[in-house]
Amino acid sequence: MKSQTVDVVIPASTSNLGSGFDTLGIALRLYNTVRITQKKAKGVNLISPVAEAEWPRVTRMLYEAYRSFFAKARKASFGVDVEISGAIPAERGLGASATLRLGMVAGLNVLAKKRFDRQMVLDLVAELEGHPDNAAPAVFGGFSASGKVKESIRCIRHEVSSRASFVTLIPRTGVSTDSARELVPHSFNKLDVIHGLNRSALIAAAFSNENLEQLRGVFDDRIHQPHREPLVPQLSKVIQAGERAGAIGGWLSGAGSGIICLTLQKAEAVAKAMQRQLPDSEVMILKADNDGFTIKQ
Repeated sequence: MKSQTVDVVIPASTSNLGSGFDTLGIALRLYNTVRITQKKAKGVNLISPVAEAEWPRVTRMLYEAYRSFFAKARKASFGVDVEISGAIPAERGLGASATLRLGMVAGLNVLAKKRFDRQMVLDLVAELEGHPDNAAPAVFGGFSASGKVKESIRCIRHEVSSRASFVTLIPRTGVSTDSARELVPHSFNKLDVIHGLNRSALIAAAFSNENLEQLRGVFDDRIHQPHREPLVPQLSKVIQAGERAGAIGGWLSGAGSGIICLTLQKAEAVAKAMQRQLPDSEVMILKADNDGFTIKQ
């Protein structure tokens, strides 16, 4: 059998955007590449220089995606070598896990000649992730509101204006999604639920008609951010500093520890103001990716 290789280039994503818990997301121009090479031996062989502490988690995610793809495709499995490269840090709320799962599924889809469309790829990856807020923008690009409706993920997406800059602060210390989820309550009071519904609707409406100025003041979440702030104690100060420097607003990216401020102007000033609150952090000024993942062969 001749060896075949496919590269899947997947954008980072920021999710929740305040109160849009497990629902809202935006793809960002920061990328991981997952290279899948078909081989004779069975199973998944990870050949990337992954940190020893991350090896069990990464290999488990890749194997689960591998097994789920072939179960869904109903085709005989074949072995693969997997190489991972790119700039998306793990445990910073930028969708790194979604890039691994999506890279595996999309790569196998090409090599197996199954021809799942993007909707079917999204359904499978979101099932693996447990929620679609990172998977949907990584698949379709842009801003997305997504959720499971009956047996499929419904994704409504809009392109994001190039005027928008997403100033992304990456702390030195990460936050595991499982740890962050444990802090979110199982029940909420009525006023907080109403507030969350209101903010999610306003955010989605502002992105849908590209009236981004209307996003000012609507990222003040009560559903998850206040409960996760002990894991990212600088959260409020970083966002407030960004807003004072000209940002429209900011949020905890996914489960954290990354923090993002959206601005239409003075992105460099916003970045400097945010970083002053956490000097040992890294800061990047990113634009939205409106295309989603791409395939290279």
